[in-house]
Amino acid sequence: MDLRSELNRAPLFQNLELLAKQIVEGFISGIHKSPFHGFSAEFAEHKIYNTGESTKHIDWKLFAKTDKLYTKRYEEETNLRCHMILDNSASMYYPELQKLSIDHLNKIGFAVLAIAALMNILKKQRDAVGLSLFSDSYSFYASEKGSERHHQMLLSKLSEISLDKKPARQTEIYTYLHQIAEKIKRRSLVFLFTDMFQTATSDEKLFEALRHLKYNKHEVVLFHLLDNETELHFNFENTPKRFIDVETGSHIDLYADTVKEAYEIGFGEYLTDLKLKCAQYRIKYVEVDIREPFTKVLNTFMIERQNFL
Repeated sequence: MDLRSELNRAPLFQNLELLAKQIVEGFISGIHKSPFHGFSAEFAEHKIYNTGESTKHIDWKLFAKTDKLYTKRYEEETNLRCHMILDNSASMYYPELQKLSIDHLNKIGFAVLAIAALMNILKKQRDAVGLSLFSDSYSFYASEKGSERHHQMLLSKLSEISLDKKPARQTEIYTYLHQIAEKIKRRSLVFLFTDMFQTATSDEKLFEALRHLKYNKHEVVLFHLLDNETELHFNFENTPKRFIDVETGSHIDLYADTVKEAYEIGFGEYLTDLKLKCAQYRIKYVEVDIREPFTKVLNTFMIERQNFL
């Protein structure tokens, strides 16, 4: 089956579950183990060491402080808990497209399709998945569950978002990432899909919110979605144009070449800082150019992740 022609035959998100299944089957056959695994053991508490017990789990650092022997008790966790976070503010609907296809996606289209594909993999493992949506408000939250009914509900919500013609304009990434971090109580794998464009928020506050996602020892993966041609390199025809901020509505009239060099330098510095902060906080940074083939981007991430397990 030609995946590309099959997906382009009908409106892209008419049957999101079928699309996700076809995409997953396309790359899962080429790898030998799942790219996702549950956290095998999680620390629960200390207990006094009794003579004759195994010394394997003695906490020697605590012994050095207290001169008493304690062992660490762990709770086994065989299944994974995963929480998807999606920024669905106006900038995520860029570029504006008449029809989405597997070869022609905007940022929200890429994010929705990627989340659906990841959910399909996790469903096969009977793992629990949750979802948070934010823009100018924290508009949707579903805790992590593994039931079929829950899975279908999340797919329905994602399909609804992808077809939204009037997305909320402004976004407060800083505010809502903090709120989401507080809601995810148990250790989880957290995926964040966003273009990292924020309204009137300093970079430092934004990076602080990213760090909060690591709370409770969560594993965090940031899918940073951009249209590199225009948003990174500012490649526009050098004729008089009006550039409009889709989130604030403000605009400026200019020739693209008059600001291109300064824009690239400024945006490049921001990207460098973001990547450094992710490395510092041990957040997996995945740079996504939405003009790249969808399956290539997702397959590369999956294979890379599998190789490091």
